[in-house]
Amino acid sequence: MDDLRQKYIDAIANAADEGALEQLRLQAVGKKGEISLKMRELGKMTPEERQVAGPALNALKDEINSALAGKKAALADAALEERLRGEWLDVTLPVRPRRQGTIHPVSQVTEEVTAIFADMGFAVAEGPQIESDWYNFDALNIPPEHPARQEHDTFFMHRAEGDNRPPHVLRTHTSPVQIRAMQAQGAPIRVIAPGRVYRCDYDQTHTPMFHQVEGLAIDKDISMANLKWVLEEFCRAFFEIDEVELRFRASHFPFTEPSAEVDIRCSWDNGTLKLGEGDDWLEILGSGMVHPKVLAAGGIDPNEYQGFAFGVGIDRIAMLKYGIPDLRAFFDSDLRWLRHYGFAALDVPTLHAGLSR
Repeated sequence: MDDLRQKYIDAIANAADEGALEQLRLQAVGKKGEISLKMRELGKMTPEERQVAGPALNALKDEINSALAGKKAALADAALEERLRGEWLDVTLPVRPRRQGTIHPVSQVTEEVTAIFADMGFAVAEGPQIESDWYNFDALNIPPEHPARQEHDTFFMHRAEGDNRPPHVLRTHTSPVQIRAMQAQGAPIRVIAPGRVYRCDYDQTHTPMFHQVEGLAIDKDISMANLKWVLEEFCRAFFEIDEVELRFRASHFPFTEPSAEVDIRCSWDNGTLKLGEGDDWLEILGSGMVHPKVLAAGGIDPNEYQGFAFGVGIDRIAMLKYGIPDLRAFFDSDLRWLRHYGFAALDVPTLHAGLSR
């Protein structure tokens, strides 16, 4: 045993790497190692011999295992030291120049819109992008025969054969959020609902996915006059112009009665759009007084409360304000476009400091 001990202690001390150390472990204490074979011989010894040889072999095995563990730790420390020497960096050197990231115009305009309406007392409401047919259509007084409920205009979710659950869609507007907000909060209520919406359309001014913000205000004495004031104040703050003139044209939406398309006075000077002046009009949003059936679907008594709602495309007003010619470019992931139209990350829009700096 003394010879075995000296043999392996010296070999372990001189092992050059973990591979050599593993080979020594197998030779000494592996299943077929020399010490393991010696321990198998204990069964052939007399009880007196076993009492002497057993403890000695166990002590030898423990000593070899301790030597192996110690050498392994030493090799790991040496490897780490070598790696640290090879990967050393002078942290006092200047860093490589990097371009700063920019905020996407859609995100910027969403924050601008939120800041404006927050100043007028509107909270932000959110809802799921996959909606049931009831929330997206029925609760909003959209009849079954309405074109919006056809597959050429709406993305319907696939249903397995035999699935009797109500159909679900990718929401076509953020109006379902208004229903959910009314059900959760009741009246009076004042919220905006920004978010992604989906429709089967794609050209220079339409994309299958785009962004909307809708507003809802319900109380006992709200009228179209309040709607007109809110929209004028919004346009004045968002487009950062002092004079705003809006024109309300009678229209029809299933969820509002009466309904109105809203145009803003503008002019085209050598291909440049100027808002708030001129003899032309540009449609910017739809609005109206909330239909009694929609109030009832939201759990609000239409005989006691009334209110207004409006919806505007975030992408569209971003194009108008920042002169972006093609809606599809918003989703092309072109870094050159984003560097040109993007916003500094720390320029948070506020009314007192300016929305777009």
